[in-house]
Amino acid sequence: MERGCVQVYTGNGKGKTTAALGLALRAVGRGFKVCILQFIKGGGPYGEHLIADKLAPQLTIIQTGKPGWVNTQDIAEDRRLAQEAFEQAKELLVSGGYDLLVLDEINGAVGFGLIDVEQVLELIRLRPERVELVLTGRNADERVIEAADLVTEMREIKHYYKAGVPARTGIEM
Repeated sequence: MERGCVQVYTGNGKGKTTAALGLALRAVGRGFKVCILQFIKGGGPYGEHLIADKLAPQLTIIQTGKPGWVNTQDIAEDRRLAQEAFEQAKELLVSGGYDLLVLDEINGAVGFGLIDVEQVLELIRLRPERVELVLTGRNADERVIEAADLVTEMREIKHYYKAGVPARTGIEM
């Protein structure tokens, strides 16, 4: 890739991670090396982890965080894990080993106070010219939006979850 860009997938609608996974699949199909580092997504495995094993070494997915959701009453452990993941993301970004790096749910990690927005802006500044960087998660900070080259907002119009349909294997996980 001659010139990489910074993409942000945000908003309250479904599809941010799904869009990033689709981009990753397209990139792998073109021979790119892709890494997806997932913040606050412990547990699993999710469907994308099962296919990543089949697409290795072109596609690597690294899952970080505790199983379950962030403990909003005491974020100390979640913050520690997110900070470790941030350091790993920084190393992956500058390593020269990947053409596309997806930082899945990094915006959510900022929203929960696990990572500071200044850290995300640091990653954007550190991005090598030939690396595509994708940042996903709800409520992307305005400074991240401003620093990005492309921003897509997923807007919920209707969702079956509100009708009582839980997350389904192979669709949401």
